[in-house]
Amino acid sequence: MEAILLVGGFGTRMRPLTDNTAKPLLPVANVPLIEHQIARAREAGVKHIVLATAFRAEAFTEVVGDGTRLGVRISYAEEDDPLGTGGAIRNAAAQLESDAVDPVLIFNGDIIDGHDIAGQVDWHQSEGADVTLYLTRVDDARPYGCVPTDENGRVTSFLEKMPEPVTDQINAGCYVFRRAVIDEIPAGRVVSVERETFPGLLDAGRTLLGHVESTYWRDLGTPDAYVHGSADVVRGLVDAPARPGPAGEFLISPDADVSPRAVLSGGTSVAAGAVISEDAEVDGAVVLENAIIGVGAWIRDSAIGRRAQIGDSAVLDRVVVGDDVKLAPGTRPEVGGRLT
Repeated sequence: MEAILLVGGFGTRMRPLTDNTAKPLLPVANVPLIEHQIARAREAGVKHIVLATAFRAEAFTEVVGDGTRLGVRISYAEEDDPLGTGGAIRNAAAQLESDAVDPVLIFNGDIIDGHDIAGQVDWHQSEGADVTLYLTRVDDARPYGCVPTDENGRVTSFLEKMPEPVTDQINAGCYVFRRAVIDEIPAGRVVSVERETFPGLLDAGRTLLGHVESTYWRDLGTPDAYVHGSADVVRGLVDAPARPGPAGEFLISPDADVSPRAVLSGGTSVAAGAVISEDAEVDGAVVLENAIIGVGAWIRDSAIGRRAQIGDSAVLDRVVVGDDVKLAPGTRPEVGGRLT
């Protein structure tokens, strides 16, 4: 089976973490997010993945190469100009080798989830669907558009955000397309699958199924979601075959330097070259490569950028610190702040 992984976004909402790094390459539990997604696709039977790139396309080649290290074959389809989700899919299809009736898995590059990918593909095939969408249930669907389905699991409409959603089911960013349907997407222009392709298929009477699950799902589109998603992977709250070690309260790279007097908890990850000094308390944080956490610093639910230096006794609560930022001893940034 083949797949297309959409990794062409700019990651604007994730700044300053994405000032120097494409969002899908940010470490989640000390492993680039994209590698978690590739590992899950591989376990579902995917052999060939096309990366639909645009922003910093060359960085993906440097990290995942041709896929040999990850057990899959990887090709690249670069956009000269942003084409939207549908346009990116159509552009990447030139690298596919599947026949018209074959299923092609398509997934967004900023999602961590634990749904049954193989089960989604199997149902798509058994029902002869044109597209099968993974839908997840959320407690509050108001921030999202919602996707109702009938008693047979067929999608009935795609609804925009509304104050009183008619269902708790939302588009979770993983689709199975029949290859021939991808080839129907207009080439060379901006196309949104959510606003154009899917509604158009429904209007034409085509079969769109909703594979509904209530397993773990998180869109890592904001720094807060990213920090919590990484912590959840570290703690084992989601299936993550690429996690480099057993689940627990913290994950420390073998190349990090953590004082035995430091206290780590809450799914904290500490990347290679990072230093955690004595008496520091780090709870549910992401500490990236070569960052330094000073003596007695207190950090909770925060992301610390590469080579950042957090002074002794500093206090950070839900703070994002960009690469190379230096904080003086005793600094107490505003809760929820972003420091560049």
